Amino acid sequence: MTRLPSTDNHWNSLLVNAAQPYRQAGRFAWHFARGKLGRDPVFRWVVEQGLIMPGHRRVLDIGCGQGLLASLLAAMNEMHSDAQWPTGWSLPPAPARYTGIELMPRDVARAERSIGHLQPPPAFVCADMCSAALPASDLVVILDVLHYVDLSAQEKVLERVREALAAGAGDRRDGVPPRLLLRVGDAASAVGYRISQWVDHAVTRARGHQMPPTWGRPLAEWQRQLERLGFEVSSVPMSRGTPFANVLLVADLPT
Repeated sequence: MTRLPSTDNHWNSLLVNAAQPYRQAGRFAWHFARGKLGRDPVFRWVVEQGLIMPGHRRVLDIGCGQGLLASLLAAMNEMHSDAQWPTGWSLPPAPARYTGIELMPRDVARAERSIGHLQPPPAFVCADMCSAALPASDLVVILDVLHYVDLSAQEKVLERVREALAAGAGDRRDGVPPRLLLRVGDAASAVGYRISQWVDHAVTRARGHQMPPTWGRPLAEWQRQLERLGFEVSSVPMSRGTPFANVLLVADLPT
């Protein structure tokens, strides 16, 4: 996995600006935002590789936590409007209609207190992803969440995600593919997957939540499930700088 070597300053500025609003929700929210954006490689990869495209105007973030993706999208637009956007990066999306679904009320409260003022206002829904209504979308993001429900429930969530993306595709004529960004742990990588699970437990407890059971799959099985739903799937290892077994699946519906 490569990244552009000349954009460190731009990325650091972006993550500082994206984390800044969380000061309003207290030290924990701010430190969590800075740590997550700064240490988790998925956010920088998504930005630098242009995986969120200008045509992705309706973003659905399932398991959104305190809404870091919404804040990052807003910081991206501000950087672009201030003519500070690096020439080596793909253009950011236009200000998105963002919907975040999160099970934990405290995370939703932190999100609303920190970034509820953004324009257009993000919508945060405190609900279970297995039963929450999924609006028509151009982009769905699910990072490290599906393993909290059993295999049958995982498949039903993915079926409903496909329906939401298919519904959104009918409104568009720009050729940008409806896209799912899904990060999962590869259960076939025994050591890395166990470490991922241990850290997941620790972080969940630190955020004040109880740890539910988890259900993992090998990477090949995740890919087959998405392909059965009609997605064209590519995968990128997403554990750079960590001992984990995380993989980002980029799944597009053919236009």
